[in-house]
Amino acid sequence: MLNVALLSRWHVHANDYAQQAKANDGIQISAVWDEEPGRGKQWAEELAVPFYEDLDALLSQSDIDAVIVDTPTNMHKEVIVKAAQYKKHVFTEKVLAITVDDYQEIMKAIEAAGVELMVSLPRLTEDYYLRAQKVLDEGLLGTLTTIRCRYAHNGAVPSENSATGWLPPHFFDKEQCGGGALIDLGAHGIYLSNRLAGPARSLSAVLQSTSDQYEVDDNAAVLVDYQSGAIGILETSFLSSGSPFLLELYGTEGTLIVEDESVRLRAGGEWKEVTDPVSAPMPMEQWVQAINKTAEPSLKPEDFYNLTVMNQAAAKSNETGERVSLEDIITK
Repeated sequence: MLNVALLSRWHVHANDYAQQAKANDGIQISAVWDEEPGRGKQWAEELAVPFYEDLDALLSQSDIDAVIVDTPTNMHKEVIVKAAQYKKHVFTEKVLAITVDDYQEIMKAIEAAGVELMVSLPRLTEDYYLRAQKVLDEGLLGTLTTIRCRYAHNGAVPSENSATGWLPPHFFDKEQCGGGALIDLGAHGIYLSNRLAGPARSLSAVLQSTSDQYEVDDNAAVLVDYQSGAIGILETSFLSSGSPFLLELYGTEGTLIVEDESVRLRAGGEWKEVTDPVSAPMPMEQWVQAINKTAEPSLKPEDFYNLTVMNQAAAKSNETGERVSLEDIITK
């Protein structure tokens, strides 16, 4: 049984990860820390576990084996590196880091400590992605020429209850988040497309701040040039009501469309549903398996790295108004 500490309730998925941890027979939630003590104390009371106001005091506890990190993104490097130095395994919300430099510092600490790191990229474990990957790997689409992914919601659409929508106001804090819709919600489309289309060569991005009240993008699109020759079109938004999740793969021999949970293939004939039974453990379960050395994770450091590079390149492209080579980001 892993004794796990929850580090911050800042992210909107913090409660979800706590529930996943409680549902996992291999995890015991044993402590809470939060950069906002009032919030952390309340969470600790709800969970009936100790609250630590001092992070070092928590991490120095010998009976804490691992941590789940949901701090502001700009605190990831500091908190994860410190946890690794105390020999704690780390599960963290995406994105792992805002810059490649931060990513490298985090990974250096993880590798030096010999602990397991898992970043929550859940859509790489979903059955629709696995079906799409299987179709692509079997060559049913021929050569992939274009990939499009749209993942959007209405989190920043004003309502009677909130002028900024149902997302918490701190999700629009550029310093804490490192960005807006793209770095958070758009991350899913980025890492999915990275897996399906392979390494990217360059990209152009528009990160639009539609409302004057936001200092980050609430609507974004990225045009990607992959090394394979495929083109990627990645769309995300906090201002889109009723938008389905869409993942589209176009090839020389066929087309595959994922719309929410539906996967349809057309390859030389009529459209047909792809329903092959495929599954993979969720990221948290893979993390526990890796710590216990019972299974090798399907989520890899290269997934975390490629996501970081793409986000940093997209931010630079938006700032300069120019197409950005990923090689420039990697070797700067």
